[in-house]
Amino acid sequence: MGNLPNNNNSDSVFETNSISNNSYDESDSDGGSNTLISSRRPSKIQTDVCFPMLETASKKGVDYDSLEDYIKNENEKRRKEQRRRQRRLSESASVFVKKDLNYIYNSLENKHPSERFTFYSTAYSTIHARSLAEIPSAGTSLSEMLKAGCWWIDILAPTDSEVQDLGRIFGIHPLTIEDIQTEDTREKCELFKEYYFICFRTFDQDHYSPTYLQPVSIYMIVMKEGILSFHFRPSLHPSNVRRRIRQLKDYINVTPDWINYAIIDDITDSFAPLIRTIEFEVDSIDELVLILKESEQSDMLRRIGHCRKKVLGLLRLLGNKADVMKGLIKRCNELRWDVVVSSEIVLYLGDIQDHIITMVQNLNHYEKILSRSHSNYLAQISIEMTQANNQINDVLSRLTALGTILIPMNLVTGLWGMNVPVPGQESEGLTWFFSILASLILFAIVLVVMAHRTGIV
Repeated sequence: MGNLPNNNNSDSVFETNSISNNSYDESDSDGGSNTLISSRRPSKIQTDVCFPMLETASKKGVDYDSLEDYIKNENEKRRKEQRRRQRRLSESASVFVKKDLNYIYNSLENKHPSERFTFYSTAYSTIHARSLAEIPSAGTSLSEMLKAGCWWIDILAPTDSEVQDLGRIFGIHPLTIEDIQTEDTREKCELFKEYYFICFRTFDQDHYSPTYLQPVSIYMIVMKEGILSFHFRPSLHPSNVRRRIRQLKDYINVTPDWINYAIIDDITDSFAPLIRTIEFEVDSIDELVLILKESEQSDMLRRIGHCRKKVLGLLRLLGNKADVMKGLIKRCNELRWDVVVSSEIVLYLGDIQDHIITMVQNLNHYEKILSRSHSNYLAQISIEMTQANNQINDVLSRLTALGTILIPMNLVTGLWGMNVPVPGQESEGLTWFFSILASLILFAIVLVVMAHRTGIV
């Protein structure tokens, strides 16, 4: 890391210090003296080492001159692009064959790109635009619109150059710009001299999307005059907040802190229906896991696994939110910061923190119930398998006893059915006959007793 600015003797976190010869003796490749690195085109040194921001970016509030210059340049680029597109469309068909058709088709498809910028102000209606330069209407500048009242600019899928330009215009610290550009997913609250930065995660709420329940990060930069919000995937929360403002505009004082609270509150409320659905599913699983028959439990394990996956996913999303709210409530009211959240908003933030803690506790409880149900289901399957094995063993024992009885009888009958000499057939009298008959009767009695003891009879 490079030398960070010392905030003790400066009015801004983004202090620009001069580079002394003792610290940096090397000059530029052109042989010139040490110069400040341009924020428009950062070099490898600036991206690898955290240098202080330029003086133009460290001024308090918004740099309206840089904002108007940026809009002027964007409008000029847009006019050039329109003229170039018109020239290509006006060429003859024979020239089309020779030209790169892919470029022309792409130009036609991108003629009306999605409106990624949404501007709201208490003095103006909501404006949707394709770029920052298209927000102001004819005869009005964006600087005047920002000065008219509390404003909110929401940007969907910003490019790296757009984030860099907005950082230069609104005086955003390079660390904040880096977090937005790299799409940092760690939820946090960071305080700077002129603003505080919040990263808050929601989830994809489209049930038909392959990324359903996947985390979606929303980055909010709250200043005294307004708020900037960034997100890289479509989200319903900004539109819900704007609708809420329209419904409550006669009863509330819209401030950047209130807009930030409304976004966080809407994100938190979006978890409630899903947690309620999980609660019904958990209760159903807990009641049915022990009473369903074996034929009706074919999908129970899949239901338990799918529900536990949802619970763990929501716990991952809600895990750090309570700490973020606690840090925002605690640190934003420290007197050494210029950005101070109003006491009324702090109460609302505390209410959100209570809701988050309650939802996390409920999810932990549901996870314990599902874990118990999972264990009960596996135990019941084990008991059923043991009972089935016992039944099989009982049948096999009966068959074994029956075979023990039938094999000697088969042996005896087989012997008497063969042409063998009968014992005592040459002697006179019936002594041998009655002896053999008594032996067979005794053998039959023994077989009957054995069959009775083994349960065959």
